[in-house]
Amino acid sequence: MLFPNGNKTSTTYFILIGLPGIEAAQFWLAFPLCFLYLVAVLGNLTIIYIIKTERSLHEPMYLFLCMLSTIDILISTSSMPKMLAIFWFNATTIQFDACLVQMFAIHSLSGMESTVLLAMAFDRYMAICHPLRHAAVFTSPRISKIGLAAVIRGAVLMAPSPIFIKRLPFCHSNILSHSYCLHQDVMKLACADIRINVIYGLIVIISAIGLDSVLISLSYLLILKTVLGLTREAQSKAFSTCVSHVCAVFIFFVPFIGLSMVHRFGKKTGSNLHIIMANVYLIVPPVLNPIVYGVKTKQIRQRIVQYFRSASGTSDLYA
Repeated sequence: MLFPNGNKTSTTYFILIGLPGIEAAQFWLAFPLCFLYLVAVLGNLTIIYIIKTERSLHEPMYLFLCMLSTIDILISTSSMPKMLAIFWFNATTIQFDACLVQMFAIHSLSGMESTVLLAMAFDRYMAICHPLRHAAVFTSPRISKIGLAAVIRGAVLMAPSPIFIKRLPFCHSNILSHSYCLHQDVMKLACADIRINVIYGLIVIISAIGLDSVLISLSYLLILKTVLGLTREAQSKAFSTCVSHVCAVFIFFVPFIGLSMVHRFGKKTGSNLHIIMANVYLIVPPVLNPIVYGVKTKQIRQRIVQYFRSASGTSDLYA
């Protein structure tokens, strides 16, 4: 809808895009994306179910993993159904308010995941560097409070993003450069000064992702310092308990940093790289996290094998 001056629009919807240049292949590309989404959901649900039903896994590391799996399901579900609708049905339109809700969900869940990864790093630090104090620090009520703090922190940090977008007028184009709504993508369409949005985004990245990554790195430096003073057998055991979490950290932070860099130097790299990195950022961590923990964590791996053997035995009885 045009204002009287004729050059600003009060947009009621945005247009999401698929993969420019290969529109004909999008229909078929949606099938592997759908498969990855199902792997992410089923894999993380399996992790949650195993941890919930197996009392021996009601330990801080696994309870934090349960939180991580829940977040991964939510973050992939916040974007993948719409992305598949774009590829399969060319449903590229998204209402303005729905875009803001999706944007808030994606960013706040990312903040929550970063917080949980930090809590997991602190758990590993206490377990290896201060094992006698670990049980006293990570009590069940305290773990619940950490989970609640992660939710509040992610929601509070990202709550201003839809408000800052809502106040902006938009000019001419309402076509976004991704398959879902991101704050840094939406604000670029505004025909007003977006310095407040830019500063806000920088503050969020530094105070959340930046701070968390520094603290996680510091925790592992302290872990490394402690582990180097142990025997070879103790070193191997300590490192084995950290491998899965280190993989989860890289799986989350590398795509996030990559997407941020692509947005920063977008004019030089082109729009297709934006879209590929954005899709990787949301679908890869939820897919890989349950696989990494299922393979690297002995207790979870054994439990999964037991379930398969039990199911196989049951089917043999009815054969």
